[in-house]
Amino acid sequence: MTAEVTVHVDGHKLALSNLDKELYPEVGLTKAGVIDYYRRVASVLLPHLVNRTLTMFRCPDGVGKPGFFDKNAARHAPSWLRTCAISASPGGGEDPPGYALINDLAGLVWVANLAGVELHVPQWTIGPRGGRRLPDLLVFDLDPGAPATIVQCCAVALRLRERLAADGLTSYAKTSGSKGMQLYAPVQVSAPERTSAYAHTIANELAVQCPDAVISRMTRSLRPGKVFIDWSQNNPAKTTVAPYSLRARPCATVSTPVTWEEVAACRVPDELSFTYQDVLTRIADSGDLMEPLLLQGPRLPR
Repeated sequence: MTAEVTVHVDGHKLALSNLDKELYPEVGLTKAGVIDYYRRVASVLLPHLVNRTLTMFRCPDGVGKPGFFDKNAARHAPSWLRTCAISASPGGGEDPPGYALINDLAGLVWVANLAGVELHVPQWTIGPRGGRRLPDLLVFDLDPGAPATIVQCCAVALRLRERLAADGLTSYAKTSGSKGMQLYAPVQVSAPERTSAYAHTIANELAVQCPDAVISRMTRSLRPGKVFIDWSQNNPAKTTVAPYSLRARPCATVSTPVTWEEVAACRVPDELSFTYQDVLTRIADSGDLMEPLLLQGPRLPR
């Protein structure tokens, strides 16, 4: 392995190690390549991470070997990195983990050097005094049960988009980078449980309307051939993979924002499967398709 390399990023000194370690052996993507990818997407990725507690999925031995989720970054974070000790649930708890807040490029490079290939964040942010703010995003996680694929998710996403629009909500789609996809809408709420309750209602509604294609219950025996609308991702204790995050998949796929035209046109799964190289090209051509999520949304209807 290469020797440790010291770099300066935005005034912070970082020691980078094992840069030639292949984290994605099937495509030859090394740790240096992962760091470079995150450096190149930082301008569109960081706004979706700012002040959101980070849970990273780390693969120090590469994505072909077991990885692990890491929430308690405070154990090994540099002194300049902002961390926040907060319980995963609004009710509190013992010894909350010291989450990292990745608000700048230096923090992002630090995560990538830990082989933190996947970046997961909640639908709420942390305030300047370290308090949990109310949710500002509504999310629906669409999970296809084989033989259903992302193609079937697209059909459900279009119905969800229409239903949300009827309530005055504008939604945006991205692939999960794995099997399915997610829909987001910026919202304002009066209580932390409001997004979960609303999402549950909408998911149940679509399951009743489309019983052969959609389920809203987590029972695995019901999933084959259907799309599970996972409304529970709105629980403040849960996280969803961030836009532009790599996934721990052999081909280095990415959770990629897509246009509604692409969703409507999808006929085979490969049409909505994007590698890190694809995403760099898409950003150069279209910028951040999910930038509207950074603006304040409307009040969530009751």
